[in-house]
Amino acid sequence: MEQQATTPRPEVITPIDVEQAEAALMEHYPRLVRLGYLVLPPDLGRRRRVLTAHAVAQRALPRNRASATGHGVPAPRTPDGSRTDPGYAYVRTRVLRAALVAGRPRGRWELPRPGQLPPPLPRVWGLRLFPRSGGAEELAVEQALSALSVPGRAAYVLRALERMGELDVLRALDAAGADDPDAALDEADAVELPVGIEAESLLTAPEFDPCSLQARPTDLLRRRQHSRAALAALAAAAVCGTLLSLPGSGWGPDGAAAPPYARNSAAERALDPASLTRAAPAAWKTADRGDFSSWPARGNRLGDRELLHRALAVWARPGRDTRASATPGTLPGPPPGPPQLLYAGEVGSVAVVILHDGLRVVRYAEPKGGKASLVALDFARADAADTASATALVVARVDGNVRYLTAPWVKDTAVRDLLKPAAAARPLHRAADGVTDPVPSPVGGAQGCESWPALQLGGRLVTDLGELFPARLTYGSPAGGGARDVNTTEGRASWAHSACHLASVRGQGVRTVNSWRFATQPLPAGAGSAEWVCTRTETWRGGGGQALAQFQPPGAKPGAPGALVARSAGSRACGPHDPKALAGALWKSPAGQWYLLAAGSRQVASITATGGVRGSAPGNLLTVPAKDGARAKLSARLTDGKKLAPLH
Repeated sequence: MEQQATTPRPEVITPIDVEQAEAALMEHYPRLVRLGYLVLPPDLGRRRRVLTAHAVAQRALPRNRASATGHGVPAPRTPDGSRTDPGYAYVRTRVLRAALVAGRPRGRWELPRPGQLPPPLPRVWGLRLFPRSGGAEELAVEQALSALSVPGRAAYVLRALERMGELDVLRALDAAGADDPDAALDEADAVELPVGIEAESLLTAPEFDPCSLQARPTDLLRRRQHSRAALAALAAAAVCGTLLSLPGSGWGPDGAAAPPYARNSAAERALDPASLTRAAPAAWKTADRGDFSSWPARGNRLGDRELLHRALAVWARPGRDTRASATPGTLPGPPPGPPQLLYAGEVGSVAVVILHDGLRVVRYAEPKGGKASLVALDFARADAADTASATALVVARVDGNVRYLTAPWVKDTAVRDLLKPAAAARPLHRAADGVTDPVPSPVGGAQGCESWPALQLGGRLVTDLGELFPARLTYGSPAGGGARDVNTTEGRASWAHSACHLASVRGQGVRTVNSWRFATQPLPAGAGSAEWVCTRTETWRGGGGQALAQFQPPGAKPGAPGALVARSAGSRACGPHDPKALAGALWKSPAGQWYLLAAGSRQVASITATGGVRGSAPGNLLTVPAKDGARAKLSARLTDGKKLAPLH
């Protein structure tokens, strides 16, 4: 942008009372916390940034009930220039001002400035909270923001997240007390992201959401036990030490569990290995519903009461030697009653116990032989499972390889590379207890996307996304239950261009992923036909699904990922409840001419482009000449007269 001589004076708005500001804060709290999280400097660390973002948002209200004047705060504008809630403008500026203050460096012995939190605060006792890790695209955006100053980050986020124009960004920065708004905006303008990455959509992803967090336990129970031991006599401290661990002789009867802190007869019965339920070996053949409740107990250590006791005790009371994880939306508490045993056996160098309590599947793993070391405890939701989704569980994950425990109704197993749709599936050996040989994991941490192994279970195709359950892959229009298993040439060819985008949804509790072609568009100048594909994820918890729109030009090699042009998080777009899609992209012809291409699903009757590119066309396809870097706003009218917004 051109350097401006002076920062424009902000507009003064009508005074805002405390109730109006509080209503705006409650309504837009997740967005305000996200704004604070993105503006705060990265050197605070992810956990500290999360807590500080919540602190600055909650401190955005004035301390008394007197009227809160706008102090020159400009009301935010929508893309068409209209004003929005002035209460939101007020609390947003307060959050932005607090984030700028919190990000200013301070000397070691310097007292906190007004509005600046002391170094060790805020804190959450007993929990470690941090947002989910993102993929390569989110990492690229985070690295780009890390190189900016705090005012520069604020300018970038206001434009990308709040979609504010340059003049409104300058006014907002000036109202928030930024030292040099013009320099901050110039700094944001200089940010360059890799081709195909759009910060506007990525900044709304779960990886930058400080309200959607992963929680891990700290040493809360151990601190409580130590506090009691400090007030007791030396004999009580010795008893406490015996409960905590038995040094030099391995684990006690409870293994890596924390010491018991309550006596409850019902809870103790749930932790008795003799009370574990087990399905009959052939129960799955006559069950009304094929889910985990009909799985028989398998493995070579079903009779090891000590192993089963340790698994149940650690489930109820994870101790300091336990590494626990849970998929989003899964509660990691103890079982409500005696759970069902699905597996107990040795897999490689670990002993594994898998349990099911009707709502969750829990996997416990310890080193073989019960030697004192860290143990793993994984929780995953399993409610509403059926024959299609209860086909396999991850029983072991070592050195980038995964071994699965398959359902008893799975007749054959094979491995298929999604990036090679024409290649035949490779048979996969499976032991008598249903455990497969190791399979390379596509999300095992390797960079790039040279292959994407998927597990073929009969006619179903599943893939590992770094969780206890593999995600089921389907293909076809979601309207009227049209999504089917990927067992056709067309489906495998489409998934070859979509597989690499699955890395962006790992670790989100994904149950199924459906990919479908919603439009085929002839390109100008006889350049062939391009395909528009929408890939939609559904989660076990029912919310948090995502839709990714891709543009797949003609002539792409099999396995080449399609260009990601839009992402919609937390909506029903492209799913069975809203089987419609609209997306657009700039495309350069072989002759060097740029075009705006847009396509909608079959329900679209017309498409209109405004802004930097203007044009309209009947039907579900639009082609308009454009210039490189042009920005347009798309809208569509459905056959029933309703409007349809594009994925974003």
